[in-house]
Amino acid sequence: MQHLTIPSNLSSARILISNDDGIYAQGLHLLAEVMRSWSDDVWVVAPETEQSGAGHSLTLHRPLRARAIDERTFAVSGTPTDCVLVGVQELLDKQRPVDIVVSGINHGDNMAQHVTYSGTIAAAMEGTLLGIPSIAFSQSILHNMPLDWDNTRAAVHEVMRSLQGFSWEPFTLLSVNIPDCAAHERRPLCVAEQGIRMGNDEGIDARIDPRGRSYYWIGGADYRECVHEPQTDCARLQAHHTVVTPIALNLTNHRVMSQLATHLHKV
Repeated sequence: MQHLTIPSNLSSARILISNDDGIYAQGLHLLAEVMRSWSDDVWVVAPETEQSGAGHSLTLHRPLRARAIDERTFAVSGTPTDCVLVGVQELLDKQRPVDIVVSGINHGDNMAQHVTYSGTIAAAMEGTLLGIPSIAFSQSILHNMPLDWDNTRAAVHEVMRSLQGFSWEPFTLLSVNIPDCAAHERRPLCVAEQGIRMGNDEGIDARIDPRGRSYYWIGGADYRECVHEPQTDCARLQAHHTVVTPIALNLTNHRVMSQLATHLHKV
């Protein structure tokens, strides 16, 4: 496959936007606003309802419906993956291909191993699998205060300006995490590897319904504890950098594969 390349002139780019927080999410509307300042050919295809934690899931056992909000905005009754797939193959007019898929802006960071749960990351995964350069944007939320959306807006502009003309190998997406800070506190854009987040258990709240039957609610715990190796996304985000991490879709651990082959050869 050919390398993935962000056009050097975004004004002529066709951009498809999706997310996992749903069609009415503030982050989605901010991302669309920023992208429309770069290009006149921006499309939004996002889930009808929130799909946080959906991961890279497809809807296979029921039909999908797309509701047109305007000529270039659609709400789909499915997952972020569904949205990108249906958007690229069915909803966008076929006059020209999509140049970039952008996902987000997620309400909350997507770092370390939590990227495997993320519908925001999954939308960019699907774009990548379709051979389209794809970027997932996530906004860290660390404080019980309103977000500084001016900081978010400025960070997205900085990323898009910096990535113009950049080319990278296929089957890799770019994940961007934006720090929760004021715009004047945000430090320069940096590249960091995926870190390790402690407490991978998302927390289960076990309850009893009015009829005496057990039910479970996943996601009650709050896990922000990271192993803060200085080169990782966790550490760089905490230091108020906007962090870009290349995420490869090939999950093979080549070192363990070699060890496994040696071990099996002995058996």
